[in-house]
Amino acid sequence: MSRYPEFDLQQIATQPFAERASKVRIEDFARPAGPGRSFAEFLRSLPNILAGPEIASIANAVVDARARNRAVVVSLGGHVVKTGLAPVLIDLMERGLVTCVAVNGALAIHDSEIALFGATSEDVVSGLQTGTFGMAAETAAFYNDAVTEGVAAGLGIGESIGKALVESGAPHAAYSLLASAHRLGVPVTVHVAIGTDIVHMHPQASGAALGEGSLRDFRILTQQMAGLAGGGVLMNLGSAVVLPEVLLKAIALLRNRDPEGFTDFLGVNFDFIQQYRSNQQVVTRVRSIGGRGVALTGHHEIMIPLLAQAIVEARSETRG
Repeated sequence: MSRYPEFDLQQIATQPFAERASKVRIEDFARPAGPGRSFAEFLRSLPNILAGPEIASIANAVVDARARNRAVVVSLGGHVVKTGLAPVLIDLMERGLVTCVAVNGALAIHDSEIALFGATSEDVVSGLQTGTFGMAAETAAFYNDAVTEGVAAGLGIGESIGKALVESGAPHAAYSLLASAHRLGVPVTVHVAIGTDIVHMHPQASGAALGEGSLRDFRILTQQMAGLAGGGVLMNLGSAVVLPEVLLKAIALLRNRDPEGFTDFLGVNFDFIQQYRSNQQVVTRVRSIGGRGVALTGHHEIMIPLLAQAIVEARSETRG
């Protein structure tokens, strides 16, 4: 026998199972797959456990926000366009379910190439080996000229590029977020970190225009985000650093102006890896000022179409 004393399990107090609170019940379980099931039925078949009900909850929040004329602001990283999701987001804009889009410089470049050439995303490794990475002449010329001319006319970068794409007759403009937003009158703001984008490597790049245009877009975005208060939805889809920080500063300005009133909205972070800044700024910080925050993890090319379909289904159900 050990010389060390053992805890006496006979002394513990037990309770009947019926008196114990249980977080999982069989009525919350998923339902098995079946052929021919509608998307709405599929959503209802998900388990009502952890993230299971969240997509439907977000979708309902978006539909409710628009029914109450509250803002639905979506921020996007470049990977969203590179995975072919622009048509899904354009459709939501056309349905009036997205009121403002904020993007980083990379997305604006990929989006411009899609509109102009129907292709984007070069092979970085190969380009570095040959010294040609980022050296597409037409991309740099179009982007930088559009920004310089648009900013001189008083526009932000997003409006400058969208307008230039539409006026140039870009052959694939129907697949462009920026061109479609310009056509629809939906603000798109571009938030640039100087030196991070391939177009900054070219002699046409104007630091003055990029800086002024990006700052102007920051003020436009902040004004659009004012409409989040009282039931709006803020969704960050795939930006890990730049846009979460931009969103935080916009929130800070709006709280500075109205610390009691700018509250009560939903912050959503969608990404294939949950990052510190995006979760802090879009989920935790939103909760800290009286809103609700949700984080969901998964591939953009799967999760964003799922969310968009859920939103469209929820809108359809509310309209009978």
